[in-house]
Amino acid sequence: MKILLAIDGSACSDKALAEVAARPWPAGSEFKVVTAYELSLLPGPEAWAMSPDFCDQLDEVAQEQAKQASDNARVKLSKALGKSFAVTSQIVAGSPKTAILELAESWKADLVVVGSHGYNAWERFLLGSVSQAIVSHAKCSVEVVRCQSASIARTKVA
Repeated sequence: MKILLAIDGSACSDKALAEVAARPWPAGSEFKVVTAYELSLLPGPEAWAMSPDFCDQLDEVAQEQAKQASDNARVKLSKALGKSFAVTSQIVAGSPKTAILELAESWKADLVVVGSHGYNAWERFLLGSVSQAIVSHAKCSVEVVRCQSASIARTKVA
């Protein structure tokens, strides 16, 4: 069985990782931890005032953060599952929705596991929902691990 764990370094991703780590998996299962990062876009007409390598620096930072998140998750999952399972990690540039779907298809994943931030309708409209896009378009099974909504957490603190 091939399990693709899509993470973004958030607490919701940690919950999805914990869910995968806690399950009994068939012998010979393979795991791939993937983190997608988007390339930066110039903010507007003020772009002429930025240094020529500004976008390159932003992309390097985004790539390094994605690599750290993916590598950390790979190490945690490897420790939790033990040496009997192969766990790899990969980072991909592009929209998380598209990148995760394309990787799942090319790797021939049997299952994609993602965390859900639990956004309300307005937040989903503004930010989009990666988990919803994957559920709607994946050619394999998908598990969405629910995470407490950030808006609910703010309400409880207040």
